Amino acid sequence: MKSKGNIVFLGMMGSGKTSIGKLISRKLKLDFFDIDELIEKNLKMNISKIFYNKGEKFFRDYEKETTLEVLKKKDIIVSLGGGAFLNKEIRNEVLNNHTSIWLCWNYKTLIDRIINSSKRPIAFNSTKDELEKLIKKRSNFYSKAMYKVVCDDLTKNEILKIILKIYETN
Repeated sequence: MKSKGNIVFLGMMGSGKTSIGKLISRKLKLDFFDIDELIEKNLKMNISKIFYNKGEKFFRDYEKETTLEVLKKKDIIVSLGGGAFLNKEIRNEVLNNHTSIWLCWNYKTLIDRIINSSKRPIAFNSTKDELEKLIKKRSNFYSKAMYKVVCDDLTKNEILKIILKIYETN
């Protein structure tokens, strides 16, 4: 792999980390890991149920353990959960040892994608104002990523081309 460590996608829920990550992994013929999907598979319940039954603290602890374990693998593509990068240990691991790419969208696009989504426990039943505050707060952390790809007005193929160029030149 030419780039520094693994390629790690971060960004808000609904930013396309999973769909872009899967496409990039196919193009580069590298394994893909979606941390949220892995957690759901391991615990045999969806994220909303985990939050409801076990609480956010349990989820965040399990997310940290799972993420740090996955990041030990070599030559992989990883999609972090929307809140994972706020964890200092995960953030330091990603920033120090991997190529981090923030898939950035404007607030309105993200809010339209996630508002009232029962799949997303943090967004479910949140107001637009609450979601905008959450996006602003998380964006302060995401902005530390090695690369920022502003996705508004781009097609999936254009986003892929930008990421492949990052991969090739890194």
